Amino acid sequence: MNQDKFIFCLEAVADVDTTTDTTTFQNLEKIAFYEGITSIHKTCDTIEGLEESLQALLYDDHHFKDYEIIYLVMPGEANSICLNNYYYSFDEIAELFEGKMKGKILHFANTKLVDLTEEEAQYFLDITGAKAVSGYGTINRQFSSLILDNAFFGLCQDGDNLIDIVESLHKKHYALYKLLDFRLYY
Repeated sequence: MNQDKFIFCLEAVADVDTTTDTTTFQNLEKIAFYEGITSIHKTCDTIEGLEESLQALLYDDHHFKDYEIIYLVMPGEANSICLNNYYYSFDEIAELFEGKMKGKILHFANTKLVDLTEEEAQYFLDITGAKAVSGYGTINRQFSSLILDNAFFGLCQDGDNLIDIVESLHKKHYALYKLLDFRLYY
């Protein structure tokens, strides 16, 4: 396993000052322990908090190049995220991340839908510089995407070919892959 690829997780919470360990944080601890995948977990409750966390990663962390996956755990609707009861479109997110995600995979948990047209996906990738954006076509409150997220992260550690990664994910986790409607745009 390639140990020098990391995950940077930004998770939306109601109030950053009163947050305890979230399920996402606990999951990242487990994959660090069992899979050896290093991650940083930050919470935010406003778009400014999201931007501050991203700026700190970009300009203060000397290992930014090692963060292959930017994992966004945020509620929202199709192609928008919700922070502090305000919705931000993918276009607004793209502008916030403009040129800063070169070679990164932006992965959204199934707390929101990712349903991009080919043109919307290409615009997002062009503006952000991201290698890919992934997420799910359904919000399924009964089944968290954590299992599939973990499998995806593991496959990304082992290889760089996105087509091979998606095919392996599909083959190894077919039922969950279909149930959650995993999507990857590159």
